Amino acid sequence: MSRNILDELLAGAEKPSRYIGAEVNAVRKGNAGVRFLLAFPDTYEVGMSHLGLQILYAILNALPDAAAERCFAPWPDRERQLRERRLPLTSLETQRPIADFDVIGFSLQYELSYTNILTMLDLGGIPLASAERRDAHPLILAGGPCAFNPAPLAAHIDAFVIGEGEEAVVEIADMLAGSKKQKSGRAAMLEALANLDGVYVPALHKNKIIKKRKVTDINHWLHPVSPVVPLMQTVHDRIVLEIARGCTRGCRFCQAGMIWRPYRERDARLISDMANRTLAATGHDEISLLALSAGDYSCIEPLMQTLMRKHAAGRVALALPSLRVETLSRTLIEEIRRIRKTSFTLAPEAGTDKMRRIINKGNTAEDLLASVDNVFAAGWKAVKLYFMIGLPLEEESDLNGIVDLAYQALRAARRRGQITVSLSTFVPKPHTPFQWERQLSIDETFTRQNFIRRRMNNRSLAVKWHDARMSLLEGLFSRGDEKIAALLLRAWQKGCRFDGWSEMFRFDLWQEALEETEIPISEYLRERLANESLPWDNIDCGVSRDFLLQERQKALAGDATPDCRYEACQDCGVCDFKDVQNVFSDGDLPAPTVETLPPAKAVPEKVYRLSFAKTGRARFLSHLELAASLARALRRSSLSLCYSAGYHPHPKISFATATSVGMESRQEYLDVTALAYPQDLSVLEDEINAALPDGMAITELQELSFAARDLARSLWGFSYELILPADTDEEKLGVLLQSIENFLAAESFPIIRLSKRKTVTRDIRPFVEALFLNVKEKTVTLTARHAQTGSVRPVDILRHVLGFSEEETQRIGVVKMKTILV
Repeated sequence: MSRNILDELLAGAEKPSRYIGAEVNAVRKGNAGVRFLLAFPDTYEVGMSHLGLQILYAILNALPDAAAERCFAPWPDRERQLRERRLPLTSLETQRPIADFDVIGFSLQYELSYTNILTMLDLGGIPLASAERRDAHPLILAGGPCAFNPAPLAAHIDAFVIGEGEEAVVEIADMLAGSKKQKSGRAAMLEALANLDGVYVPALHKNKIIKKRKVTDINHWLHPVSPVVPLMQTVHDRIVLEIARGCTRGCRFCQAGMIWRPYRERDARLISDMANRTLAATGHDEISLLALSAGDYSCIEPLMQTLMRKHAAGRVALALPSLRVETLSRTLIEEIRRIRKTSFTLAPEAGTDKMRRIINKGNTAEDLLASVDNVFAAGWKAVKLYFMIGLPLEEESDLNGIVDLAYQALRAARRRGQITVSLSTFVPKPHTPFQWERQLSIDETFTRQNFIRRRMNNRSLAVKWHDARMSLLEGLFSRGDEKIAALLLRAWQKGCRFDGWSEMFRFDLWQEALEETEIPISEYLRERLANESLPWDNIDCGVSRDFLLQERQKALAGDATPDCRYEACQDCGVCDFKDVQNVFSDGDLPAPTVETLPPAKAVPEKVYRLSFAKTGRARFLSHLELAASLARALRRSSLSLCYSAGYHPHPKISFATATSVGMESRQEYLDVTALAYPQDLSVLEDEINAALPDGMAITELQELSFAARDLARSLWGFSYELILPADTDEEKLGVLLQSIENFLAAESFPIIRLSKRKTVTRDIRPFVEALFLNVKEKTVTLTARHAQTGSVRPVDILRHVLGFSEEETQRIGVVKMKTILV
């Protein structure tokens, strides 16, 4: 795709930063034997929050003969752009059409993203059906938790990687490199893939049992220590360190807790080292410690204390996104709250101890209430509680239990904050003890949601719920067979996209598709018999069917199963106690040293003024995105930033003015307060520039005197260059000259424009200091004053003074040449 076309597409996109691809730490490899495209069937901000994508990206790009690029599902506005111009979907790194890659690997994290897979294939010019692809087409692979039931996508995916991908993706790369050298065709490559452990090829394997791939020791895989830093704010805008994989708790509804067994901890020293390296490579100010239950990590408290002692001075916060209430100790709370109060979510899952025994949750109401009290006592103002409705054996008393527990939590809060109750609908998942259970219908779900909502009437107690219609579709595909593929295709043809997004969800179209394909909803939601065949029986997750059935019987009897890390092995079938077994960190961390923050006035504070430019694709960054990129680059430098006070400290950074999306700028200003820098400022300038995204650069850096005025009082105005299209003829230039002359001669020039969804009249003449047309160069120079009430925008001049239409305006280049200070 040419640069001009890319720029036009970015200019018309709702969120251009989704498609820029100029991030820090992104890899662009020239020659490579095998080219992978890592495709995430959701938006950029969702996909870039997923650790698995970053892991595979780092592993593949570290291979000498392989290259990996990324692609995300385009939002509907971008899809329309591509279809109207008949342009292919491309990768982020090099804008290479996705059909030109050797392999496209989709990440299957959520069933309601399946329609986006079809959209991406179709926009790439790749046949949707695997059987219709030829040698010239890339191989289409998929992996992730949803791959443990590959049946619904078997018609569209050439091969599924079952289980953990770190080792498998290296073997796939080696196999493809050899096949390409031998000039093997598509059929031969699929046969070679079918011979790899953990790879399921539907066209070849049929009902053959495929055992999942697993990494026996995650300490051997330290990726990524230089992850790609997203340009826009993502769902999880922080570094993510996986401290453990798998779980021993055995919650009977939890698919992740079953399919990712055994439990394996990463060595605490390695985690500490990874934190150091990743913070230095990204400039992020928050660390998220990832595990299915972070509080179960065997040395979580010393690890958190070590991390905080090392990074508190840099105002780095810690987050534990997955905590069981009984593991939430006072020490953990104190460490989390030291820098800033990140969100606090607790998941009791059920409202009564009876139901928690049935699902084998292993905690009590007392555990929850004690945790809520401790959290609010530590200063938090809000806690979210997650519950599920529709669990096996649930009765009305259990729904009342959710209401009672929510009010008890509110009383434990003692008017110190807000409690939010979030209700999700139980969806039976493959490879769990509840895989045979019935799922609620939509009407039943609505009834139970309303039962709870009507009983929660307190302004400090909010209730949210998951869309019952989405849960229905999730259930259809979660336990679906190959017949359900017809429903997927028909719904996609009708226009279904981003079905997990409430603003995009079109259940009316899904209803039409259900009727046309004659899919019997009740057949897919019903209880399964223990002896009937299931669509995923050919996938071996390691946990035996006998164990799952035993756990189901224990649930029906209301019996709990002990945690095998504390008591005897429960014989789930995963461990062989030789190569495969639970692995724990040895806890060999040095004793946390006393934190030594610099005394408040030991080193004087200084204000540094930076001039910077944003050119190329970086001009499409919003002001917030640009500010975040600069803040990360400053944190990566050797400058000691000064921070605001309070629970959410921020670097003391101020800008002259907000920058405009899409406008190239040669000169912008920001002021930074920091401790006095002891070295040559040119060294600091180089450090910052090395950490900025492509298209952003510091052009000047100076220390301000004590008497210098701040940016807000120094700003006088701006100088712009408006670059007219090359085909602007002499007649048009003459009209423009006359328009400029008339404007400059006028005492006032009121225009009408929209501002914050209101129509306002504004006189722009007082803001224009100079306006000049260079006929030879076909450029217009605008010098505009700035005032507290605002300024004149280049688009105002183009539309209202020069008379260009909205469409013509998009063809005119606008460059801010100078920000004028006095």
